[in-house]
Amino acid sequence: MPETLSRSDWSSADTSVNAMSETLHVQAGELSFCVETRGDPAGEPVIFVMGLGAQMTLWPEAFLEQYVRAGFRVIRFDNRDIGLSSHLKDRLEGHPVAVMARHRMGLPIAAPYTLHDMAGDVCKVMDALSLTSAHLVGVSMGGMISQLVAANHPERVRSATLIMTSTNSPRLPMPKSKLIWRLAGIGAKGHDEIAVIARSLDFWRAIQSPGYPPREQDIRDRIVREFRRSYHPAGILRQTRAILATGSLSSATRRIRVPVSVIHGKADPLVRPVAAEQLGYLLPHARVEMIDGMGHDLPEPLLSRFAEIGFETMAQQPWQDNS
Repeated sequence: MPETLSRSDWSSADTSVNAMSETLHVQAGELSFCVETRGDPAGEPVIFVMGLGAQMTLWPEAFLEQYVRAGFRVIRFDNRDIGLSSHLKDRLEGHPVAVMARHRMGLPIAAPYTLHDMAGDVCKVMDALSLTSAHLVGVSMGGMISQLVAANHPERVRSATLIMTSTNSPRLPMPKSKLIWRLAGIGAKGHDEIAVIARSLDFWRAIQSPGYPPREQDIRDRIVREFRRSYHPAGILRQTRAILATGSLSSATRRIRVPVSVIHGKADPLVRPVAAEQLGYLLPHARVEMIDGMGHDLPEPLLSRFAEIGFETMAQQPWQDNS
């Protein structure tokens, strides 16, 4: 079924920063994706791919606006099973501990979908917007998805900026132990707003950048906005299962030839810094930037630096392996 845009679905998005932003719903087969576009419609397109359990609204406005001011057409969207995109209903099989053990051993894992399907979603969003290709900026799980698009659909990708991500190899170090408990949902119980805020605050405190600590009230306000926009914990579980079921991306990653930059925090407790080193090894043409004091978030003082790295990456030519 071809991807379509319903003009009746277009609506004005938050115009506090950019009056030119538009929100639309893209129908792609059985799934619908909530997409926002802003900036010059004739500018080079940049698609921002968000991470596990995070809505597209988690991208900092100040970061997106730097791309807008540079003349790019900025596109972000909610991944499947999160935000205002389609929520699936598949039940997960297997105990989480057993599933994690199978991932660590490189064994097959049953899942409703994998990161390969989510990479296909990116291409479908591009099709719906009549884009033959675009630059990709992916964070965490979104960086994994971006790797798969760049490796398996190279004609669709102009460059890839990979932020705090990995190849998803089971050989990479696990997150710090204090985070494993939080990822398992240990903390304040319940799904009401108060419980979700408490649990989320605890998680963000554990992964935030020690060198660039945000104001706690800013974190709290963001969590409230995200919760009130959409709260779908079952989707987070399915996305987690998609990551585990996909397994290592290493064989795909080493095929990437488009310009790539890798940005990673030296203090990242979730996706450990060695993950960036592995990406640099598999992608000898990639620019690898290890940031002092950066954890697993997008600190406001670093956004200009991230954007500048992205701009320089976009200006490069595809890599030719002459060995």
